[in-house]
Amino acid sequence: MKHINKIIQKVFLAISFVGVIFLAVGCGAQGSQEKTVKVGINNADEPIWKVVQQKVKKDHINLKIVEFSDYNQPNTALSQGELDINAFQHRFFLSNWNKAHHTNLVAIGNTVIQPMAVYSNKLTDIKQIKNGAKVAVPNDASNEARALQLLENAGLITLKNTKKKLPSTKDIQTNKLNLKFNVLDAAQTAHSLGDVDVAVINGNVANAAKLSAKKVIYKEKISKQSKPWINIIVANKKDQHNKTYQKVVKAFQSADVAKAIKKVYGQGAVTVWNSKF
Repeated sequence: MKHINKIIQKVFLAISFVGVIFLAVGCGAQGSQEKTVKVGINNADEPIWKVVQQKVKKDHINLKIVEFSDYNQPNTALSQGELDINAFQHRFFLSNWNKAHHTNLVAIGNTVIQPMAVYSNKLTDIKQIKNGAKVAVPNDASNEARALQLLENAGLITLKNTKKKLPSTKDIQTNKLNLKFNVLDAAQTAHSLGDVDVAVINGNVANAAKLSAKKVIYKEKISKQSKPWINIIVANKKDQHNKTYQKVVKAFQSADVAKAIKKVYGQGAVTVWNSKF
C-alpha cells in the first residue's frame, strides 16, 4: 500500500511540475505578444519607415505603414481611430489643424526639418523672376504663411504685420513685380510647375514628385526661428504616453534611420534629434 502511495505522489509531483512549466511558458508568450501599430505617412517617406518597421520587430511591434498622398487625410484618420500615430506634418500645421478641426492631437517625438524651397522649370535664379510671373503656393494656412514668408525673405514681397494670425495672400502689403498667386493643395504644387513660373514646395512633396535639386532657385535657411517647422510623430492626446508608441519614436530617432533620411532626401532634410540650431 505504501508503495502505491509513493507512486501516486510521484505522479502528482510530475503533473504539478509540467503544469508549472506550461504556466511559465504561457505567461512568457503572453508577455511578448506582438502589438500592431498603424502609422500614417507621406508616401515619399516609405523607405525611411521601412527601416523603422524592421527595427521595432525586436520589441514585438508589427508596424503597419499606411501611405497618403495629401495633407488632409492623415489627421482625420488618426482622430477617427483608423491610425494609431502619423508622421507627415510640422508643429505649426498640427497646431492650426487642431484649432480648425477641434481635434486633440499631440506631438510625441521630433523627426526632421525639411526646408521649403522655390522651384522653377523656367528660371535658374530667383532674380530672374519678371513682372506678372505666376507663383504657386500651398493652400493650407500654415504652409501658405510659410511660403509667403519665404518669398518675403527673398525680397519679392512684403507682408502686413499680422501677429494674431498666419499671413495669407490677402496680407501682402507690397508686390512690386505684380506676382500672380495660384493657391493650391500642397500636393499639387510640384505638378503645377508646367503652368507657373515658380512654385513654393514642401520638401516631402518635392521628393515624392522626384524634383531635381537643380530646379531649386531659392531655399529656406534653418535657424532657431525654424522650430515651428519641425516635423513630428503625432498621436491622440490619450495616447501621448503610450509605451509602445514611444518605442516607435525611439526607433525612428536612430543612426540607421538618419542614414535612410540622408539617402532619401540628401540635403533636403535635417534630422532634429541629433542637431543643434
